[in-house]
Amino acid sequence: MSYPTPPGWYPDTSVPGTERWWDGTAWTAHTRAPAAAPVPAPAPQYAVPQPGATGSGGGGSARAIALVAAGAVVVGAVMTGAVLLTGNDDPATPQAHTSPSPSRTGTDEAPGDDDPSPDGTPAAQDPDVLVDQLNGITLPIPDGWERPERTSGQLLTMRTKNSYDCPGASSSFCYHGTVTTRTPGGTDATTPEALAEEDITDAADRAYEEDVVGRRIHGGITAHRQVAAGEVAVAGRTGYYIRWKVTTAKGPGGYVQSLAFPSAVGSESPVIVRYAFDAGPDGPPLTLMDTLTEGIRPIGDSATDGGVGSSVEHSAD
Repeated sequence: MSYPTPPGWYPDTSVPGTERWWDGTAWTAHTRAPAAAPVPAPAPQYAVPQPGATGSGGGGSARAIALVAAGAVVVGAVMTGAVLLTGNDDPATPQAHTSPSPSRTGTDEAPGDDDPSPDGTPAAQDPDVLVDQLNGITLPIPDGWERPERTSGQLLTMRTKNSYDCPGASSSFCYHGTVTTRTPGGTDATTPEALAEEDITDAADRAYEEDVVGRRIHGGITAHRQVAAGEVAVAGRTGYYIRWKVTTAKGPGGYVQSLAFPSAVGSESPVIVRYAFDAGPDGPPLTLMDTLTEGIRPIGDSATDGGVGSSVEHSAD
């Protein structure tokens, strides 16, 4: 059985000396300088799409791909022989990956996930840290929170462990706190402030208006008001946040925050972190939003202490 090539940074054949992010289905616009030990490119013998390619022409590229493919076949034969000689018949031994043709370019589905296993579950990682490989950041996972093994729709990065019956929809579970990361797409906004202003309405709707399958899990939003906004330092970059308090037809309502800032890696594409905390005594304290923001770090730099910008101010609400 063959599996799709997992998301990751791979050499960009159209721009030598550059790596591009493969999201598991298509090449994205994210690029960076090669890491110290670059990950090998997806095997060309499985027709991995080449970034920047416009057709099947180009004799030079075709010859290069053929040479690499031939080398890969030789390496594969050597590895197969080694397995046979050592008598390794473990059925769990990973098999070669195949890469699908690019059928989408959006990043809303799974921005920030690290390499999944072939059955779709996330790869093992530190249970106390959430790693967003695409955007080059990590977030601390608070006590009493978890990273769900499976998600649907927009990637849910972490949430409170305890769930409850949604007040506005039967046979549906809600969580007192959720945090997601995403890469914005289809927008003309270029500054963190503009991105946060554009995102906050959708963030509120996703958290308290309708879920990804259209259920009004809190009976819908009946009112909202802005309680805080401003610049904030995030992983050494200057970001911008907007926080709303939303009132819902059923349940306690909650607080929603959109935080936008430039990525810590590569072309510094924008990143958005969404927070949704229930109001009332069962919801997480609002100070946790600030703690999580302060805890965002560039991958591999746990000692980063922020940078320019100002601290997030709390509302008394």
